[in-house]
Amino acid sequence: MATKMELVRPDASPQCLHVDVSKVEREITDEDRRRYLRIIDTSLTEEQRQSVVTPDHVYPMQAEVLAVHWHPEFVPMDLIVQRVNSMFPEAQEKLVIPTQHNVLMSLNGYSGVEVDCYSHGFNRKVQLLLHFKEESLDKGADVLKAMLSHTFTYRGSQLFEFMDAVLSTSGYREEQRQKAAGKTGAGEDIVQFAAILTGKLKTLLEENWRETPREMVKNKLIRNWFDQLRGDYGDHVIERTQLYLKQIKKQVKSTFSLKYFYRASEVIEEARSLGAGVVIPHPEQFWPILLADYDVDGYEVWNPQSREYTEFLITVVNKQNHSRVRSSRPLLVFMGDDCHMSEKVKEPEHQDPEKAGRQVGLQPAWDDMAIRKQLVVSGMNRVRIINEYKDRLN
Repeated sequence: MATKMELVRPDASPQCLHVDVSKVEREITDEDRRRYLRIIDTSLTEEQRQSVVTPDHVYPMQAEVLAVHWHPEFVPMDLIVQRVNSMFPEAQEKLVIPTQHNVLMSLNGYSGVEVDCYSHGFNRKVQLLLHFKEESLDKGADVLKAMLSHTFTYRGSQLFEFMDAVLSTSGYREEQRQKAAGKTGAGEDIVQFAAILTGKLKTLLEENWRETPREMVKNKLIRNWFDQLRGDYGDHVIERTQLYLKQIKKQVKSTFSLKYFYRASEVIEEARSLGAGVVIPHPEQFWPILLADYDVDGYEVWNPQSREYTEFLITVVNKQNHSRVRSSRPLLVFMGDDCHMSEKVKEPEHQDPEKAGRQVGLQPAWDDMAIRKQLVVSGMNRVRIINEYKDRLN
């Protein structure tokens, strides 16, 4: 194994890394195998469990917790409940429903899921948040569960397209590599470095397929793998490589075939037959969905990834409510913390700082004065939404 000093060529400047790819180990080592087992391990140490149940901050003045867009991932639900209770010790009104990607999960009598699907109207992948009373899924939900299982499997296949794009040297995959290199300034050394080590990961995934939890078969496996290599190759090399890989992932996601997803209308119809509530997250990322007239309960107007047009989106919901017939239920305003709990159990140096800062039930936009002004005009607040949405699910 090359040391960090050996790997970076002597002619490298602080502004431009030059990785000596000839010194990168091509063969899979015992340490590589140990690394792989670490990144697919979903068990928690006592220290990790304590980090989950002990929040960084406490919010004793927050009286309501509305959390209907967040991802437990492999973190045990009882630990998450302890964390939320510790963060909001004075909360009187709560609605906390997990929304794992394409997998139903339950908490305190409610079930939820975030579903990837296809909007035919504007030929794009969209997502839906589905929420249920848990008892409504006890019978008659076989079709929905089969749809989710198919979507989960297909969505996971994007990882293999991602790896192929990093490894391929011909066809449109090579074009993706070159485009990613051009956009990030990655030289051929970084391109080859990423390919060698992604090739190792692909081999390890294939060799350990039966032992690999299916929830770990997702794009972030590549990011986690390269983070484990920082000790051998150094932060600068890995960070430069991660920048290049992130751009490839973006291109793979943009060209991922939509024809194997279920249509949004199909998912909504099946969910409604089971008494589900339906919310559209991230609407600012796909504007036309606001015009699609889907049968939904509301829109998410704020999210850590979608926060630019919150006031405008509240206005849109308000206008739609004024134009609806009186017998129609009003559209509700939601905000999603989009917390990914697995970030809480990573070592600090391996965390995505932006994602690590998200907290279940913490949506600062509710207390922003400009946004509150719009909420007052629309007649929306957390208490109303919690109670009305609970009524709709019962």
